[in-house]
Amino acid sequence: MPEIHHTDLLVVGAGPAGYTAAIYAARASLKPILVTGMQPGGQLTITTDVENYPGFATPVQGPWLMEQMRAQAEHVGTRLIYDLIVQADLKKGPGPDGYFRLVGDSGDEFRARTVVIATGAQARWLGLESEKRLQRGGVSACATCDGFFYRGKTVAVIGGGNTAVEEALYLTHHADKVHLIHRRDSLRAERILQERLFSNPKIEVHWNKAVEEVLGSGEPEVVCGIALKDTQTGAPSKLDVDGVFVAIGHTPNTGPFLHEVACDSDGYILTESGGTETSVKGVFAAGDIQDRIFRQAVTAAGTGCMAALEAERYLSGIPAMTKT
Repeated sequence: MPEIHHTDLLVVGAGPAGYTAAIYAARASLKPILVTGMQPGGQLTITTDVENYPGFATPVQGPWLMEQMRAQAEHVGTRLIYDLIVQADLKKGPGPDGYFRLVGDSGDEFRARTVVIATGAQARWLGLESEKRLQRGGVSACATCDGFFYRGKTVAVIGGGNTAVEEALYLTHHADKVHLIHRRDSLRAERILQERLFSNPKIEVHWNKAVEEVLGSGEPEVVCGIALKDTQTGAPSKLDVDGVFVAIGHTPNTGPFLHEVACDSDGYILTESGGTETSVKGVFAAGDIQDRIFRQAVTAAGTGCMAALEAERYLSGIPAMTKT
């Protein structure tokens, strides 16, 4: 039989933003419920070495870090429910009873006085079996996260938009050589970014090339190259690289919230400048679901903290903090 759960604060999503929001809410005695979604831990569950999260002198494993956040959230009083929100009634505000209503895939109903949406975003992948197999062996979707591991090495960036060019430029601070692979003969990136790209001696652009396979070797298997195909002639070629960065965009996991709160044209939830409140009072968004720029675990955690603090103030009837 489906159940009805009541809470002062419902957190939707179990990544750094969601866990942090839950920790702060629990410490404020809001007795939060956290609905984990399909991938508890978020993108860090497919990340091996995390070397840039504050507090750790040596690299830690992404899944381990998420497990520690989960344990801390439960320790301070968060109730975790392994379910997936499939329906949300938010845009009209709370019902006559003062609660927002959300429904899980299980059929359970969640009634919350405030909601923090922290469902994150998923990197878009090429869809290759070899790409998936090597995601812990040299294939990444985040240069800022993993670029440090390629100091003095050769890497490839796949894509032709702003993200790809920015990733390629960033990687030149670490790698000796950066190959940018683009399936067309011109880039979609902003002109100023293209100028920086073309003037950087470490970067070589490969036009009209599509990745057919990511090549691996060794035990455990790691990236050793990529197999390419010319999109005009069909001619095959190969590049020897130590790492592959897929930079063809991200898809926000907006799901049932897309038409319940204001979103941009790509589906990212819009929040108040300098804060986390959405277009609906009492509903907040944190992490990659509202951050299309930084997409880091530490920034996600920061906005999770902000969302919980803003939710607490909302419940206390205190006006929103003045933004400057």
